[in-house]
Amino acid sequence: MAESAHWSTRHVLVAGARRTGASVVDVLTELGARVTVADADPAQLATLEDRDAEFTGDATTLPAGCDLVVTSPGFRPDSPLATAARAAGVEMIGEPELAWRLGQDPAVCPDGPPTWLAVTGTNGKTTTTGMLEAVLLAAGRDAVACGNIGLPIVDALRAGHRVLAVELSSFQLEWSPSVAPFAGAVLNVADDHLDWHGSMAAYAAAKARVLRGRIAIGGLDDERAHGLLRQAPGRRVGFTRGEPGPGEVGISTHRGVRTLVDRAFDDAGGEDRRPTELAGAVDIAPGGPPGEANALAAAALARAIGVPADAVAAGLRGYAPGAHRGAVVAESAGVRWVDDSKATNPHAAAASLAAYSRVVWVAGGLLKGAEVSDLVLAHAGRLAGAVVLGADRGTILDALARHAPEVPVADVGGGDDGPMDAMLTAARAAATMARPGDVVLLAPAAASMDMFRDYAARGDAFAAAAQRVAASGGATGDVAGEPAEPSSGTP
Repeated sequence: MAESAHWSTRHVLVAGARRTGASVVDVLTELGARVTVADADPAQLATLEDRDAEFTGDATTLPAGCDLVVTSPGFRPDSPLATAARAAGVEMIGEPELAWRLGQDPAVCPDGPPTWLAVTGTNGKTTTTGMLEAVLLAAGRDAVACGNIGLPIVDALRAGHRVLAVELSSFQLEWSPSVAPFAGAVLNVADDHLDWHGSMAAYAAAKARVLRGRIAIGGLDDERAHGLLRQAPGRRVGFTRGEPGPGEVGISTHRGVRTLVDRAFDDAGGEDRRPTELAGAVDIAPGGPPGEANALAAAALARAIGVPADAVAAGLRGYAPGAHRGAVVAESAGVRWVDDSKATNPHAAAASLAAYSRVVWVAGGLLKGAEVSDLVLAHAGRLAGAVVLGADRGTILDALARHAPEVPVADVGGGDDGPMDAMLTAARAAATMARPGDVVLLAPAAASMDMFRDYAARGDAFAAAAQRVAASGGATGDVAGEPAEPSSGTP
């Protein structure tokens, strides 16, 4: 990659020194920019010490001469750094916005900018993006999944991929003022990250930014996503788990066989023509309503750039869900233990709970301002018990006491004795409530960072605890101490 005349005159502050920050530093220094890296964690800064950059532990102020800030998603619009940037008239953007601009730079993309197909939503983003990548690869496209799914977008650019399946969080979209994907999809919008955005309106507005491109795709079965789609400026395509109308993608049922069909793109049927069959619903994994909705969105995005129906079918058949998304991690005495740690908000937890008829629910963490009363009220009838842990467990315990007073509840605390011990205590408590045929389900309805590094670490802890309890035949006496007593009320 050659030095760029535009970037060689810039002094950029990179706020955050983790994986994405490191990739941003690499691309900007290669382009000739002067780079300062800010991170309050000295250990993180040390990981970049071999880069040709300057370093500071002050992530609240601007260095002298800085004319651009590229921020990690963790910095809120009201953070001291954002406030300082606004006061100084210095633009603050995120890595997706930087990648979007670099795509226009021949020094980075000599063959021209790649095609962006973007996915956002409260739930299902990673699954949909993974499905989309699988479909694109089945069609022979030079494509890669990137963004919030793990691979920084700037790294996908530097690798030269021509189609980007981009997962975008609301945090990333907040810092992406000009990103306009060729096609973008909003899967659903439910209460989440209200502590970060400040209001539901601000959260939804951030999600809506993904719909600013040529083709806007939205979930018709989700009231808020449908509302955002109606306001999109470009061509609008809806997807639904029901029979689709003209200009939509959906599921058609004939003699009990459910098939994903397209009435929106290319050879898709119009008012009087037969819709294009894409894939059998039975081939979708994960199955059920969330998985089907994700597959429809992925299919619509792929069809928007002309991917043929047979590649959609092949890609969806070959896709394997990621870890911590409804995986069975142990089974003993007729009880299944299911890890859905990725259910980090009430909307996702509701979909997870709905998949089972009788559940011992393991929940809790950081609720991020979300309410759980409707969740508990809707699913109280399927709860054989509830085990609650984490910082905001009091909110969940209150909801259970009000809306499911007959359900046995165990409060295992906030992890003061360590997260692994807390999860083992939770598993032991769940085992006392579960009966043959039940599912012990980790669907926390909350984020993990109060006790764990991330949702994956939480899921791993649950799997290890479940396997230990299951190995003892479901008994709870494998660790010193008594199992947590079922209780009600706040901690």
